[in-house]
Amino acid sequence: MSAEAADPGAPLRRRSRPRIDLRRLGRVALRGPVSRDRLPDAISHVAEAHRAHHPDADLTILRRAYVLAESSHRGQMRKSGEPYITHPLAVTLILAELGAETTTLTASLLHDTVEDTEVTLDQVKEQFGDEVCYLVDGVTKLEKVDYGAAAEPETFRKMLVATGNDVRVMSIKLADRLHNMRTLGVMRPEKQARIAKVTRDVLIPLAERLGVQALKTELEDLVFAILHPEEYEETRALIAAATGPDDPLETIADNVTHTLRDAGISAEVLIRPRHFVSVHRVRRKRGELRGTDFGRLLVLVGEDADCYAVLGELHTCFTPVISEFKDFIAAPKFNLYQSLHTAVVGPEGAVAEVLIRTHRMHKVAEAGVVALGNPYAQDPAAPPQTEPSDERADPTRPGWLSRLLDWQESATDPDTFWTTLRDDLAQDREITVFRTDGGTLGLPAGASCVDAAYAQYGDLAHTAIGARVNGRLATLSTVLSDGDTVQPLLAQDTASGPSPDWLDHARTPAARIAITGWFSDHPDEAKPDPEAVDATGPGAQGEPSLEREAPGGTAPARSRSGPRPTGVVVDDPNAQVRLAGCCTPVPPDELTGFVVRGGAVTVHRRECPAVAAMQEIGRAPVAARWADGEGRESDAGCRVTLVAESFGRPRLLADLTEAIATADAAIVSATVEPPSEQRVRHTYTLRLPDAAGLPGLMRAMRDVAGVYDVSRAQHPAPTG
Repeated sequence: MSAEAADPGAPLRRRSRPRIDLRRLGRVALRGPVSRDRLPDAISHVAEAHRAHHPDADLTILRRAYVLAESSHRGQMRKSGEPYITHPLAVTLILAELGAETTTLTASLLHDTVEDTEVTLDQVKEQFGDEVCYLVDGVTKLEKVDYGAAAEPETFRKMLVATGNDVRVMSIKLADRLHNMRTLGVMRPEKQARIAKVTRDVLIPLAERLGVQALKTELEDLVFAILHPEEYEETRALIAAATGPDDPLETIADNVTHTLRDAGISAEVLIRPRHFVSVHRVRRKRGELRGTDFGRLLVLVGEDADCYAVLGELHTCFTPVISEFKDFIAAPKFNLYQSLHTAVVGPEGAVAEVLIRTHRMHKVAEAGVVALGNPYAQDPAAPPQTEPSDERADPTRPGWLSRLLDWQESATDPDTFWTTLRDDLAQDREITVFRTDGGTLGLPAGASCVDAAYAQYGDLAHTAIGARVNGRLATLSTVLSDGDTVQPLLAQDTASGPSPDWLDHARTPAARIAITGWFSDHPDEAKPDPEAVDATGPGAQGEPSLEREAPGGTAPARSRSGPRPTGVVVDDPNAQVRLAGCCTPVPPDELTGFVVRGGAVTVHRRECPAVAAMQEIGRAPVAARWADGEGRESDAGCRVTLVAESFGRPRLLADLTEAIATADAAIVSATVEPPSEQRVRHTYTLRLPDAAGLPGLMRAMRDVAGVYDVSRAQHPAPTG
């Protein structure tokens, strides 16, 4: 768009991409429009690039768009000295070379007219139709006079919402930023750095997620040159020194070509130079660069099956580096990328990385969503729609974009949106997990059951108490893996809310915004009392407990009731007394208590870690003892938390619960942690008729096959 941009030097020019002679085009543009029977010379190079991908394209609309853009921008100059029309021409050429269809190129020629000239959206719509108007509006910046400092984040929000309906909006924005970055050298260093940082944090991740590698790699190099000039110069010197006639990749490429020819596989073998940032990353990873580290071999074939045939020949005739093999054809990346990656050892031990893909895969790998054309073009074979729909269903809209559009609605504050957007885009890997109803959830790598709960249930996830992962009970902090099946479990008590600890496990912006919003609406709950363990149950390290499922399969509500009768006497006879859930004292444990919010006294075992934590923050202990028949007696017996350590085996959970029931104990809640090295940790909060039955209960649990230890719980002191 109208922001100017820099060329850090000729070495950043891509392999064979033609560059526009801006001065020549400027002179051509100043001549004005030509007669209707021929194409203006100024866009002849655009037409040539466009026809290379779309031989039958109608160029009439491009001519009309150029005439409007040239006449509208006439008299405007860029800071670099060229007529302003050279900028939309350059942006359009970038998209034409990537294979963009005619509508995208038309909008690209006009993308700055509404923002920088007297042309209105209504005029664009009248002359070029709804599609072009939508794209131009999508990339038009919001005015600083109206939005002030929020103009940039709100412009990106507007652009992303438009991209959700039409991914071509972001294609134009990326090409626009690339040309601006190529010419950024005319600006002040501080403005160069500011634009480069936004490009690094927002535009490059978006280019990666949309699969437009051709734009992403050049943007990375341009940002690298501006933000890290010394490292950039070092990398450029290394690449220049490595350029010569004795390229070890040439030898390996010749051997691969002959091998595939002898096997009867029709393939094109190319050397694909690494771009500057890629070389820099390899250098940081390996230290000293090898001669083959400055490029990779690219093998292009006709069909998917040929990719695997090539792989078989390479692994048969060369020594493969098995750790380098990745199959992105069977499991494509979330940005549409498909390819086989491997590495083979060539003559004299040289290791070459090899990319194997079809010509179509290569086009998509380079151009991403741009290569898919118009996602809204009607299929001639499809029946016509009888009822128009206000919502446009984009078949190319990826799951990450849908999630982004969902959470941005909740981020009403521009600063929150801007910060969260950068954090979200920094997560560059994605997993897919399955719901029990057959649906799927797309989540960033590292997402937990907290994220899955909010992704599936929205604000209802505030009442989550745990989950089943692959059929087994799991805590909400459990990190999910690609392909897991997850079933979040919700409490029946709709008044319950999330735990502050959930923010430590939430990776998705939607979950974090929802949790933060709940605490904003409930400020009294935002900082939990370190004694209020009953609000989250006995899960390890403050994690909300996973309640045992009721016979009907529905998880019971988490208990948020007040203090229970305890059979404990404290110095204040009028105080409410409750037993701490972190250590669940029972007779004859030695006791100590602390006054908590509301004036209640929470009683702990003296060796409980929470006791030391409370004393460290200045809480005075309250003397407490068992009633010995003189104080309040509990009609419901005593409550205790036990931890069972066991080896994993079938029916273990059933046998443990049977042993507990046989000992006449009732299960209040249970947590089963994910297995680690074939070992399983069970945490049970139990109610016994009498504390005297505790030793027998623990013996019965130890007698269960596979259980090697049962002990009283000693949870870490909650931080408050």
